[in-house]
Amino acid sequence: MLCNDLIAAQRDFIRRLNTISFAADFYKSIIGITDLDRLLSTSRKLIKDELANANISFFLRNTNSTAVPSGLWDTPESDKPTASAKKRLEKYFTNEVIENICKSNKMCSIDGMFAMGLQGNLVELNKISACAIPLGHLGQAVGFILVYRSSENKLTADELHKISAVTCGMSRALQSCQAPSHIGG
Repeated sequence: MLCNDLIAAQRDFIRRLNTISFAADFYKSIIGITDLDRLLSTSRKLIKDELANANISFFLRNTNSTAVPSGLWDTPESDKPTASAKKRLEKYFTNEVIENICKSNKMCSIDGMFAMGLQGNLVELNKISACAIPLGHLGQAVGFILVYRSSENKLTADELHKISAVTCGMSRALQSCQAPSHIGG
């Protein structure tokens, strides 16, 4: 029994090291990026590399008015645009749903998103494993990352934990990209 406990502790330690390694590589890749499109593109690539067969989208709040979200910032990449476009989860997000998820400032499963007003084809949506991961810093929601893939290959708690490990730093990077800069003398 002691041996099983040691093996479990070792596995947990390795999972934590993998999360730390992902976060370090992620931050190293986005450091110094000041262009919002480039930041989101780089972030999506890094997350897709970590999560096999996952679709990644970013929903950001409008910086001019915190009451109105800007919605989907960049569209997911697709190998088969005609076949997969019909199955895109993003098409079900209204401004109200986006704002509700931002206000909650917590991880939301597909069931949680339904509770926040998401509506759509239940048969189609039951075939998706999805999570909205908040992008917030010090209680202020900047937006969220929508991660989803087929429910045949469900998102795991470890995968979601890895992504949530980088959201605080990514939120700060997003705020820096969106903040007006002033260079003067």
